Formats: sequence, structure tokens, C-alpha cells
Amino acid sequence: MCILFFALKQHPKYPVIICANRDEFHQRPTQKMDFWQQPEILAGKDLQGKGTWLGLTPNGLFSALTNYRQPLVEQACVKTAKKSRGDLVLQALTDEHNTLKTRLPYIGGQYNGFNLVFGTLDKLTSYDSVNQVFRPLTPGFHSICNGALDDIWPKMALGQQQLEHLISTSDNSDAAHKLDIDALFTLMKNTTEASPEHLPDTGIEQTQEQMLSAIFIVSPLYGTRTTSIITQDINGQIQVHDRSYDGAGLCTDKQGFDLSVNNLDPEALCSLNFAV
Repeated sequence: MCILFFALKQHPKYPVIICANRDEFHQRPTQKMDFWQQPEILAGKDLQGKGTWLGLTPNGLFSALTNYRQPLVEQACVKTAKKSRGDLVLQALTDEHNTLKTRLPYIGGQYNGFNLVFGTLDKLTSYDSVNQVFRPLTPGFHSICNGALDDIWPKMALGQQQLEHLISTSDNSDAAHKLDIDALFTLMKNTTEASPEHLPDTGIEQTQEQMLSAIFIVSPLYGTRTTSIITQDINGQIQVHDRSYDGAGLCTDKQGFDLSVNNLDPEALCSLNFAV
């Protein structure tokens, strides 16, 4: 997972709006988002690392992870085997005794740098393993990518501004307070790259930095593979819209899930998929 945008308590009907892109090598084997039997979660699956980049539980727990971009540090750690960071998302979603927050500062060094967002949708926290700091996601607009929460990288600022504009200009005269999901997907498919003078300096080669400066990355080897839009309305109903993309940036699959009913077994949950 490489970029997420949050609008928390900013929409009259949807107090939680999350827009997330996962960027990854296209050759890395992946299973699209679906309900798992063990553990009982909704998530995609990294078939190589056996973890996931984003997931939810039927009762509203959420977690997502972004990698910290630290090429020099990671090169130095090649000889030291690190655990797959996708395992942290699974830990967050199955943390029955709420011990993960206490354990993260001690286990974070077992992984390359990461940001982990976790908690119930109405009370999310981020953990930055590089700076070893927890930060609550307060009401407002937030973005997180491959550095610290709310860094001012061009694509983070662009997406956050567009999300704020989309919500502020939506038609709230309608009692239904509809949310344009397609407009959110359009926001997440923005391929605008930053101008060279505004590129962040993360230690990688400039042409690569340029390619990665877009919200939506299109490349035959590495790029945006999925977009997930997650909403929770004022009644607690959660919907997930998910799309997959190929190396040309073309959508190859669309699916939707409704997690508005709690305490259902996985077989019952599978019947709640909705048409997109």
C-alpha cells in the first residue's frame, strides 16, 4: 500500500471516507480482496508474503500499511532477514487483547520501515516505525504515503486538496447526501507527476522519483495495482469498493462489499457482496 487519504467527520452522511492505492511490482503474486476464512477478515492477499496491505473485520476494525522509502537503509539490511510487513496488518486485525500498540515499539525493528494505520474506523491511530511515534487521526483530512503522516509531498497535498474540494462541493441539498464514488476513483487515478523542483528527496534516482510522484502510477513493471474506497455512514454501515489494474493502468476487476451487518460468519458475509 503506497498512499491513503482520509476524510474524517467531514461529510454530513459519511464520517469516514478512506481512499487507498496499493503500488507494487506487477509480477508479485496477489489475490484480490475477498473474505478470508482464517482469520475472518476482508482483505486482499499477498501470496508471496502471505499477509495483506489493507483489511477490515466485520465489526469495523481497519488496518493498512505503507512502506517507508529508505533505499539506503534497506540495502544495508539485505543480509539481515526482515519479516514481511504485511503480517502487521493481520496482527492489527486480530488483536483481540489490544496489545499491539504496546508491542509495536519493540517488534518494529523486525521489519523494514513502515507506517501502520489501525483501530476502529471512528478511532484510527498511525504508528511510524522510523520515528517510533504514534499519532491519532483527528477529525479532518489526512494523507499518508512513504514518509511520515501528513508530509507535504506533492501527490499527498494534491490528493488531499482534491478530496477536500470534492466533499465541500458535493450537493448537500439532497437529504440523502449522496457521495460520488466514481469521483473518488477518478481522484485516485490521477497520473499527474510533480515538477522536478518539487520532488521529495528519498534517496532514489530522480527519474524513478518522478514516476513515483503520481497518485496513480502506470508502468509495466511497477505501478498501482488496486484502489480501495472505504466509507462508513452515520448509521455505522460500511461499504468497500475495490478495483484492480494491470500494467497499462486498465481496470481488470471491480467488486464491492457491505459490512453493515455484524457478527456474521464468513459464509453469510460472502452473500453481502454488492454489484458495482
